[in-house]
Amino acid sequence: MQFGVSLAYQPPDRLRALAARIEALGYDSIWVGDHIVFHTPYLESLTTLSHLAAVTTRVRMGTCVYLLALRQPTVAAKIVATLDVLSGGRLVFGVGVGGEFAKEFEACGVPHAERGRRVDEGIEVCRRLWRDAPASFEGRFVRFTDVSLEPRPVQGGGPPIWIGGRSDAALARAARVGDGWVSYVVTPERYQESLEKIQCLAAAAGRVVVPGAGFEPAHMAFAVVDDDPDRARETAVRELTRRYNQPFDRLADRYCVLGPPGRCVETLRRFVDAGARTLVIGFTAGIDRLEEQIERFAAEVVPHFHAV
Repeated sequence: MQFGVSLAYQPPDRLRALAARIEALGYDSIWVGDHIVFHTPYLESLTTLSHLAAVTTRVRMGTCVYLLALRQPTVAAKIVATLDVLSGGRLVFGVGVGGEFAKEFEACGVPHAERGRRVDEGIEVCRRLWRDAPASFEGRFVRFTDVSLEPRPVQGGGPPIWIGGRSDAALARAARVGDGWVSYVVTPERYQESLEKIQCLAAAAGRVVVPGAGFEPAHMAFAVVDDDPDRARETAVRELTRRYNQPFDRLADRYCVLGPPGRCVETLRRFVDAGARTLVIGFTAGIDRLEEQIERFAAEVVPHFHAV
């Protein structure tokens, strides 16, 4: 099992300190979300990961997930390749469609209805540029002939692309082109059903998807570790309602990892049994408790999965 930590907006010095501590505690990866404009402050994701790569040496760095439709894909391919070089080949490129905040599509001049097609084409553009030199491409949104992107990524063929989302379109995309899949706000039962659907869709397309052998099933979980289950729930509801500008009362009960360490282990074990091999933890107890949450989870939850 692999464990990562998702970091939300923090002052720069605190971000650096947290990244170094996450690595020292033995976590496997650091992740950041991605928005251009949103209800709450967001640092640009790839810039942030470049900053954190400079103060770490081992942990992988990932986007969870990058809204590729909002960017010109040739430029995104260049930035991603640069970050892979600067990090020594530690990048995981998590890509999603997004769309829950339509204003950022408006702000970027991207039609909301085109986002899926733009992501599909963008992934192909990135891989073409990372793989071929020179490269040519003829698509609906991007066209170029005999261009070379240098230096190319450290990882051969480019960083692994994990497809984010839970919709049927996201599952189909993961089946067609994903090196992995990362879900969020799903139950373990739905996770297992979705992973099986990805494998079936991949097989129908003539592709073999084997978890742990070239394909990584992941899940991003919001969590509050607290000996008082009621306080854990109240904390998660308050933080997530503020972050996403929508009520999280019922969602917290259904989708979050809450309560004492033993209860958190039980909840996460259900995702492991459903097929997840990487768990990305988004701690939602607020900025003041973030370091305590990271420390406690590493000491009292992660060790239960060492043999998995």
